[in-house]
Amino acid sequence: MAPSPAPKRRLIGYARVSTEDQMTDAQLIELKAAGCVTIHQEQGSGASRTRPVLAQLLKDIRAGDVLVVVRLDRLARSVSHLLEVIEGLERKNAHFKSLQDPIDTSTPQGMFSLQVLGAVAQLERSLISERTKAGLRAAKARGKVLGSPGVRERRPETLRRLEVAREKRYLEPLIASADRWMPTVKRMRPGRPWGDVVQVLNGWGQDWTEERLRRAVRKLVSQRMADPVLLQKSPPRPAEDRLVTLIAGIAMADPDLSLRDIAAQLERMRERTPRGGTKWNASSVKQQLDRARSAGLMLPTSQQGAG
Repeated sequence: MAPSPAPKRRLIGYARVSTEDQMTDAQLIELKAAGCVTIHQEQGSGASRTRPVLAQLLKDIRAGDVLVVVRLDRLARSVSHLLEVIEGLERKNAHFKSLQDPIDTSTPQGMFSLQVLGAVAQLERSLISERTKAGLRAAKARGKVLGSPGVRERRPETLRRLEVAREKRYLEPLIASADRWMPTVKRMRPGRPWGDVVQVLNGWGQDWTEERLRRAVRKLVSQRMADPVLLQKSPPRPAEDRLVTLIAGIAMADPDLSLRDIAAQLERMRERTPRGGTKWNASSVKQQLDRARSAGLMLPTSQQGAG
């Protein structure tokens, strides 16, 4: 029997304008002409880290989808931000295309252009760092005392401003990225240990440690953006229950996963099967999910028999 044809890729458009005076009409025309089935529109400055429409789009996009923009500057505020967005798409097996730039990550030529951009970004960071160091060396050679007088003299108002600025630099990107990890935290905490939550998140290509994740959640709780119950101590669990709770956490973190998807993630996480093997199959995953359901966990019904 001939294999079934691959599903047609969905083209998802994204248009952004900087001010209310600008119009998205031109972008919409180009995106529709390119075949975009859905177009998301956003109002906001190009330098702003807050892009709620883009954040939701990146959260909802599915494997095989293509995020399409008219120009790169409509999507990213910098080269590093562009690479961050594309890496997030790659983790979800989705693609990116810019209509007016030679970037289409579903083609070898587009991936080459992306690699060139990455090299440019690295060179840019190196040049900025070197210019900064050279400037500091020159100032020191002229006998200039470096640093703020207010900091050197420990003036309270200066130290307060520094603390506020430091807090803002930490909090803003934390809030901007919360849609990628906070839903999983909410589903798994406090019922499951921080280590299990970190393992699930890192299994999807993120990079957390237990301490960094706890600190991030504490910060959102202090800003009244998260429930303090998330910080409660998780109940003790027998060692044999760890695998059950881990698999249940993966299932609840993404209800659209099939049993085979969960098995593949467990292998990426190098989790051993109950018998000590390294290869997972759908029936083994289902067995663990059935145990979780028997323990009273509310798991997605779509994974009851999905393969």
